[in-house]
Parts: sequence; C-alpha cells; structure tokens
Amino acid sequence: MNIGQAAAASGVSSKMIRYYESIGLIPKTVRTESGYRVYSDHDVHTLRFVRRARDLGFSVEQIADLVSLWQDRERASKDVKAIALEHVGLLERKIRELQEMASTLKHLADHCCGDSRPHCPILEELASHDPLPVHAKADARFGALGKA
Repeated sequence: MNIGQAAAASGVSSKMIRYYESIGLIPKTVRTESGYRVYSDHDVHTLRFVRRARDLGFSVEQIADLVSLWQDRERASKDVKAIALEHVGLLERKIRELQEMASTLKHLADHCCGDSRPHCPILEELASHDPLPVHAKADARFGALGKA
C-alpha cells in the first residue's frame, strides 16, 4: 500500500510517517522504481503501535525503546514496566503542575472584580518580577487588598 493508504489504515498522517522514518523511529520502507513508498501490513501495525504510544504521551525516545522491546521476543517485561512507570510519574508531576497553575489562576481571578475599573491583580501578577505565587504568597500579596 502507498503512504496515503498506510496513513489511513494506521491513523498516522503521511507527514508524520515520513518524519518517523527520517528519525529512524520506524525503518525506511521499500520503494518502487519510481520512488514511491510501499508499506506492508506489518509496517501499518508498527505505525498503529507508535500512534497508540503517542496517544499515551510517550516521548519519541520512549517510543523507540518500546518499539525495540516490542519487537524483541526475548525482552523482559520489567523493562517495559519500568518505562511505563517512569512515564506515569512524569504524567502525575505534569498533572500536579497543571492543577497548581489552575489553582493560582483561580485564586487571582477570585481577587479580580472583573468590573470596568483598570486595576487587575491578574495582570499585576503577570507583570511582576517575582515567580508566580503559590497560594500563601498570593494570599499575602492580595489578601490585604481584598477583591480589587
């Protein structure tokens, strides 16, 4: 099948297939005499594997390791589990960071009247030279002001 058909069958865009080939994530495919790429069912299966790993947020480097382990029938499952658990830890840290960002923004929005006056603690905080506050710092900075 050609690259368009492989893209449709795998859910990976033609552009990404070319990119994955260029960085060695997937092997370069066979080409016809006229230079067109030809993909096998096995290639499509590998592309689906890569797409699922990307859907779970694995990095390209992690996916390369996972593809290698997937293709190695002598692999130890502990190696796969270690990659997955490392990724879980990263995702959990990102979730905490996103929750902290949302909480800080909510706190700042709670201290903004959102009226027609120009004073806005949200913009003041963004313009500040200080690191973004955690709640204790934000309370200290804006608590005395009340809702501004």
